[in-house]
Amino acid sequence: MPDRRYEVPAAAESVQQLVDMLQLKHLDPSDAEAAAGRGGEDHFLGPVFKQAYWRVFGGQVLAQAATAAMATVEPDRLIHSVHGYFLRPGDANKPIQVSVERLRDGGSFSARRSQAYQDGTPILSMIASFQRPSAGVAHQRRMPEGVPDPEDLAPPQELVGHVKHPIVHEWAHGRPFDIRHVDRPIYLEADQDPHATSAVWLKTKAALPDDPNIHRAAILYASDYTLLEPVLRRHGLYWAKPEMKVASLDHAMWWHRDARADEWLLYVQQSPSAQNARGLAQGSIYSRNGALVASVAQEGMVRPPEGLRPKLSEKMQQTLVNSSRATRSINKKYAQTWTSRYLET
Repeated sequence: MPDRRYEVPAAAESVQQLVDMLQLKHLDPSDAEAAAGRGGEDHFLGPVFKQAYWRVFGGQVLAQAATAAMATVEPDRLIHSVHGYFLRPGDANKPIQVSVERLRDGGSFSARRSQAYQDGTPILSMIASFQRPSAGVAHQRRMPEGVPDPEDLAPPQELVGHVKHPIVHEWAHGRPFDIRHVDRPIYLEADQDPHATSAVWLKTKAALPDDPNIHRAAILYASDYTLLEPVLRRHGLYWAKPEMKVASLDHAMWWHRDARADEWLLYVQQSPSAQNARGLAQGSIYSRNGALVASVAQEGMVRPPEGLRPKLSEKMQQTLVNSSRATRSINKKYAQTWTSRYLET
């Protein structure tokens, strides 16, 4: 349930909360509370990231688990891939403990297993791989052409900022990232032209420190925001759909090169399949100059409502309808399926 006492932070404050969330405390391994019942050689404590919803955001758990692993390798070894499974929903009001097992340190690569816990119960299991810089073959898939500039797209606060509901208000104002949809957003109503593709521009709302590990962790954090939207779009669903259940099951990311999370990144997404209440989504993240920064994959549980049993009041339902009309008007010029054309070539 949404926390109606939650106060949406200012833009700079939300970004600082993101940075603070990535500053994990390295616990003394002799601390019985830290190590009891857990494997691993290193133990960390991640601070709470305040949000309106009770369930911890998956991107937070991923970023904290990856950051803990980063702290156990040599500085010249950068994270290049993670594969994580979400085991249970986390509580957004409780800190997350992360244990890290040092699986391997080779000549060029290192491997770590990170386990995230709350109250002694695992909520995420991840393996991360690190590599020293190395020369070798290089190519990339091109960035799609004809994409509107982010400055020409409506920010979320312009689209849904007036809706007086804690979660919707957080979408508009509380996130540390500015997310601008190329296709019409599906916050409050379904896409009228169902297709299994989507794209957004995103960047943090304020500058981040120069540490490349912070930027890689921040990009991992943001990669969980919209990745399942192609699945929802394809089936006429949207985030505020009453009684709909959506949850990330796993998440994988491959970093190809360094990029700044506080500069605009284009996140192109598609869904090749959905079966048995599970949708598969894939994403490519590009810098503004066209460099492929990262590739992402995720499978998520998507369960549409069996019937219309809205939890929101009739007044709130009408508010959402009115807001959807405004959203449709603002982004009408960008209601296109350019990503479908790109992905079919």
